[in-house]
Amino acid sequence: MENASLELLKGVHPGLYLARELSQRRLHGGTLAGRIGGCRQNLHAILQGRRRMSLSLSLRIEQVLGLPEGFLMTLQLYYDIAEEKRRQSAVLRPDISKFRPALFWDVEPEKIDWQQHKAFIIQRVFERGDETEIKETLRFYGRDEILRQLHTAPSPYSAYLKSNVLKYLGHEV
Repeated sequence: MENASLELLKGVHPGLYLARELSQRRLHGGTLAGRIGGCRQNLHAILQGRRRMSLSLSLRIEQVLGLPEGFLMTLQLYYDIAEEKRRQSAVLRPDISKFRPALFWDVEPEKIDWQQHKAFIIQRVFERGDETEIKETLRFYGRDEILRQLHTAPSPYSAYLKSNVLKYLGHEV
């Protein structure tokens, strides 16, 4: 598997990748379980993303399917990293109760990665947010980060948005 393909799969549970692989090969999980000498229920839970991939199971599956050695465990590691980041970002996020559901109508606020998508969030809040939402965004990101995002982001920051942010932060427009 090439590094570019692995980059695309970062954060995907290895079981979900494996389920797609089996589907493409027209192979059932029960058949694979028989070939690797594994428990059907365990493999089914992995295919649904409800259970972790073990090292010994991944090696047997990779051998039977002709996948690169360590590939499934690498996916498991990247998945674990993504899950840990999600857990940490749940702690490191603003007070979501201060944002109206209508502000983020197209996403679930509980699932937003507040660090990775800060440019989008800052833009949305300063374009459409009320005073409470703007204050919470300022409290969470800080003035310096909001200004940094404002100056480094190309469009979609319109002239109106820039002047609105700067005016709210008390800078000359």
